[in-house]
Amino acid sequence: MSGYSHSKIKRIIYYWLDQKPEERFNYENYKYILFDGTYFHKDGCLILIMEGIGQKIIFNQYVDRESYKSILPHLFKLKDKGLSPSYLSVDGHLAIMRAFKEVWPQLTIQRCLYHIQREGMRWLRSRPKTEAGKELRFLLSQLHKIKTEKDQDNYVNYYKSWLDRYENFVKTLPNSSVAFKDLKRTIVLINNGLKDMFHYLDDHKVDYTTNKLESFFSRLKADYRKHRGLSRDHKISYLKWYCYFKNHTK
Repeated sequence: MSGYSHSKIKRIIYYWLDQKPEERFNYENYKYILFDGTYFHKDGCLILIMEGIGQKIIFNQYVDRESYKSILPHLFKLKDKGLSPSYLSVDGHLAIMRAFKEVWPQLTIQRCLYHIQREGMRWLRSRPKTEAGKELRFLLSQLHKIKTEKDQDNYVNYYKSWLDRYENFVKTLPNSSVAFKDLKRTIVLINNGLKDMFHYLDDHKVDYTTNKLESFFSRLKADYRKHRGLSRDHKISYLKWYCYFKNHTK
């Protein structure tokens, strides 16, 4: 289509892959952000920060793994550039949340409801063997339907009622049993997330899921599969250019 030879097109591609795009942002304007990471097999992880309103990728970095150490230095650099978010939507990675709170102690963290729902229902399995498991699974299935403070109050009260009825029952189960492990892990998941599940009810601009980033990752990986075989350095350049064009293509 271009009229160029195969070798010239290849030279053009590698010319740009040998460079990385540079972008400048008005970081102080971004108060609603999302964070997530996605792995490329065992070769590493792409971590991103997206601003929630315009959905621009304001930070991307390829790291060995998604961890406290991998993100903390970058967060301090972003703070020095003026980033001071009010709300962060995140999937619940404890080390990542700890890093963000260390840099911005006043930051309000919104846990992704989809991740809590998906993880809890996965642990409880599609057909729980106990009535406790069946009820708790139903409770998780309703999580995405909470739209008002009244819904929140009803949800929390229902969960507390469930605990009153079944907490002692869970303790009587053999520690090695599947039912005990499933219920225990799900209880811990909900207890840890409960205080950070419903901040979106106070401010409609807060994302209550990280679906915007999940969707972006899906498109990115589908496109990247067409270019498998790149060296690690060229792959990192490709990912950075992909984020750049995402920000500049309407």
